[in-house]
Amino acid sequence: MYSLLRPLIFRLEPEQAHHTTLAMLKLAARFGLTAPVPPRSRPTELMGLQLSNPVGLAAGLDKNGEYIDALAALGFGFIEIGTVTPRPQDGNPQPRLFRLPEQQAIINRMGFNNHGIDAAIRNIEKSAYRGILGINIGKNAVTPIENAADDYLICLEKVYAHADYITVNISSPNTKNLRALQGGDELTALLTALKDKQAQLAASHGRYVPLAVKIAPDLDETQIANIAHVVQNVEMDGIIATNTTIDKTALGNHPLAQEQGGLSGLPVREKSNLVLRRLAEILGSTVPIIGVGGIVCGEDAAEKLRLGATAVQLYSGLIYRGPELVRECMDSCR
Repeated sequence: MYSLLRPLIFRLEPEQAHHTTLAMLKLAARFGLTAPVPPRSRPTELMGLQLSNPVGLAAGLDKNGEYIDALAALGFGFIEIGTVTPRPQDGNPQPRLFRLPEQQAIINRMGFNNHGIDAAIRNIEKSAYRGILGINIGKNAVTPIENAADDYLICLEKVYAHADYITVNISSPNTKNLRALQGGDELTALLTALKDKQAQLAASHGRYVPLAVKIAPDLDETQIANIAHVVQNVEMDGIIATNTTIDKTALGNHPLAQEQGGLSGLPVREKSNLVLRRLAEILGSTVPIIGVGGIVCGEDAAEKLRLGATAVQLYSGLIYRGPELVRECMDSCR
């Protein structure tokens, strides 16, 4: 059905199409027109969590947790919402989302637009979903980078009781200076503060919620190694590789190649896989990796598992392939 609807959806502006498609999915689920897809892939353990299958939804599609139940019907083994910030923010000016159909790619400079952490929690509390839920947290744009830890700590404390795992997003290219947090000293300080707070929250809640960090694909060998060592040293529970890329050379002379923002979809696959492969070489089995970036068919997902990922996440590929991509990836990841 999605293949029939896609030409109509693609006539809409990308951001309008995004909201319209999710609203349609939510409406269909409400009236029982979507049935849960039975898992056709192997159960997987990730960060101590039991997944029905290793194919998850990446953060960014459902920023505020408004569509959790409808998205769950697509068969994901886990769902990640966000990025959420302590206070609501509009994000960057529109237009800020661009489709490149021939390249199966998307450019976005959304800028953590969301309704704030409290609104997300209210949506989670209304959801009937009982699968594995990740919550992706970030900092507000107006928060100085030197105070970024304050925002992450606020979010961590607020979402802790509602998440199965929490992702620290320090790799979006659309919040000024955010990627500076991937540097050695800055990364160590931030993750150490979050791990200390995690220990306190685990004691007070009587429940341990794993903590993962999401990194960029635009890293050289030294940076990847440094991040891997920090992640090991502070005992992070997982790492997500990767976010979008700012490198648009793969687009050649495409008229959208000059647009600011992160590039996702097929053109980021090789960059993401290079980071994934190197992380797996360094980390071995000590820290599980979630592979993200450029999955547009089942074989792309299977390749990330072969490279060392424990699980994978989809986003941009869904825009072009629809729900069938989830089932195809589940079959390929058996």
